[in-house]
Amino acid sequence: MSDTAASQHLEHIAEAMKNIDFAMLNTHTANGQIGARPMSNNRQVDYDGDSYYFTWENGRMVDDIKADPKVGLSFQGTPSPEGAPGIFIAVEGKAEIVRDKAAFKEHWVDELSRWFKDGIDTEGLVMLHIHATRAAYWDGDKEGDFDIA
Repeated sequence: MSDTAASQHLEHIAEAMKNIDFAMLNTHTANGQIGARPMSNNRQVDYDGDSYYFTWENGRMVDDIKADPKVGLSFQGTPSPEGAPGIFIAVEGKAEIVRDKAAFKEHWVDELSRWFKDGIDTEGLVMLHIHATRAAYWDGDKEGDFDIA
């Protein structure tokens, strides 16, 4: 696939992701299973292959990522009023655990205070930076499967 085609596919999913608040983040668990949990992107999406999610450092998900940083994200858009399913997006990538409060501040939105009462100063707060390496989507008669550089 050409870089132009991959860029067009990435633009298509980036536009769709602006209307999708939650993703399912999948990790490899200690016993070899796949663990999944919902994560909010707070609709802060200017998607170029990187996404950011806040969580607790002492959680099982972070332990999974420490052991194996390969993760998957799945998104589903809202069905149309005519009943057609919304877009489906699958992203594969590598997670980085970020502990830098300056980086937190770049991605923080007030709605996160619902879960993290002390904002970026919440004890045990970490941010997951997901670097996408590959993505696929299905959107009616449009679909794509491409690498992200």
